[in-house]
Amino acid sequence: MEVDLKKYFRCKIDKEVLKELSKKSDIKGFQHVTVYFGLLVITGYFAYITWGTLWSLFWILIYGNIFCFSNPLWHETGHRTAFKTKFLNDFFYQVSCFMAYFEPTRWRFTHFIHHGNTYSTKNPFDHEIEYNNNIKETPKRLIINIIPFGELIFFKHSVALEIIKHALGIKTQVMIDSIPENARSRCILISRIYVAIWILIIFWSFAISSWLPALYFLLPQFYGRALHKTVSFTQHAGLARDVKDHRVSARDMYLNPILSFLYWKMEYHCVHHMFPMVPSYNLDKLHNHLKDQLPRTNTGLIDAYKEIIPALAKQKYDPSHHIKIILPETQRV
Repeated sequence: MEVDLKKYFRCKIDKEVLKELSKKSDIKGFQHVTVYFGLLVITGYFAYITWGTLWSLFWILIYGNIFCFSNPLWHETGHRTAFKTKFLNDFFYQVSCFMAYFEPTRWRFTHFIHHGNTYSTKNPFDHEIEYNNNIKETPKRLIINIIPFGELIFFKHSVALEIIKHALGIKTQVMIDSIPENARSRCILISRIYVAIWILIIFWSFAISSWLPALYFLLPQFYGRALHKTVSFTQHAGLARDVKDHRVSARDMYLNPILSFLYWKMEYHCVHHMFPMVPSYNLDKLHNHLKDQLPRTNTGLIDAYKEIIPALAKQKYDPSHHIKIILPETQRV
């Protein structure tokens, strides 16, 4: 599957520069996943050795928040840009899909639609932007996203419930809209495998009379979402829908090195949408090449939310409202 980017506005860039920035590296990919999974092992170990004390709560929350950054790993490997080798991308795609509660078939197709029809409310509908189906609920969803186990309040919209429905053979709206009929059986099969593994983890916890297996492998997406959701929510929130210019529908911002690492540099989300073939470890360089053709880059999370929160408040009463992006004089279309 390839996304037709010709229908979207794209900033000008020298072909040789783009070719260089698009080069993928197994070494850089391995460095990233080694540090990432190393952090999970270390924080998980500290949670284990402090189990039964208040320190264990601290470490399990750190572990859970790092665990939920499996989402950017899913995203990068889904684009097959984390590694040069296809097998490595596909292997870590499967691992990160399970960690993120993302059934791999469903999310392969919906992400294709997300890039080809970003923030679309029409056909094909962009199911990847979680607040797209009811923009009036966006402020409430933002609050619930950052509360441990807040996902249970919105469980009817959760990806965990979606997997359970698919495992039962129920055709959800996202399946009908996004997954071709010849791929639906695979989606159902993998959903059943996921549910079976979840049940085994629950039995494991009961068998050893400990919450640890569930806290390590089953529940992080419920209790550890706050940091990742706070960051990822900024990608499109408050911006224009149904437009063919990523400069007004996706946001670039700067993050500190730790968050940028965990997030696989997806804070440069606008330029990622323009040039999705560029690996994450080159997105900052790509942004620097294009920044004179882009709107103002948000200086951080606080700066981004200063424009997002007022926009969400207005969208609650006027869903058509969006932030008015000022484009560079020479780049207006």
